[in-house]
Amino acid sequence: MTDNAGGPGALSAEEIARYARHIVLPEVGGAGQQAFRRARVLIVGAGGLGAPVALYLAAAGIGTIGLVDDDLVSLSNLQRQIIHATASIGVPKVESAAAALHALNPHVAVETHPVRLDAANADAILGRYDFVADGSDNFETRFLVADRCAALERPLVTAAVGRFDGSVTTLLPFRGDNPSYRDLFPEPPPPGLVPSCAEAGILGALTGVLGSIQAMEVLKLVAGIGDPLVGRLLLYDALAQRFEEIRYRRRSR
Repeated sequence: MTDNAGGPGALSAEEIARYARHIVLPEVGGAGQQAFRRARVLIVGAGGLGAPVALYLAAAGIGTIGLVDDDLVSLSNLQRQIIHATASIGVPKVESAAAALHALNPHVAVETHPVRLDAANADAILGRYDFVADGSDNFETRFLVADRCAALERPLVTAAVGRFDGSVTTLLPFRGDNPSYRDLFPEPPPPGLVPSCAEAGILGALTGVLGSIQAMEVLKLVAGIGDPLVGRLLLYDALAQRFEEIRYRRRSR
């Protein structure tokens, strides 16, 4: 499903009013808001992390948001996947999320991909977008997305959560000496070593914290402002309410 947004050009009066708090920021302004409108961002996973990423990017006026997820909304999702509602149980997540985004901001185009991202379709889907935010819940998909984004030269903001903690980093390995995801994590852990959210549990609001940071990183990349988390892994401990940072570098090839 695709909802068509307006074409390029000057912002309309309605858009100027909607994004007024962006436009008064010298770092963003009208030019930055137009950059948001031109941007195409893919969100991998319409779940706990993807929900706040999608909502904040739509609210910010990102012109085209792609959603890739093959799952249906279930009752246990609603404790953290705030883009979905009780009435959406049994509906494909990408359809539920697209409806919520369109209701939030009709200026945003939403492209849905109700499939599981894999080696066969990754390049075709990822290659359609300018930026990628990965909110997937398994190592296989995270490594696939990171590897293919590096090959396709697509900026990637990737995050992971578990129980009461999470992490996020931004990857631009195709620029200069920036590190890749495999410089941080050379190989996926053995299957079954890290329990899933279904097995270990997760405090719902945790995904909101990390997903919001992901959205902020994407907006910074689109507008070309600030210092993105390149070569830096931001760690969040919710129980201690503490952030820490680990710096990592490109390994010798």
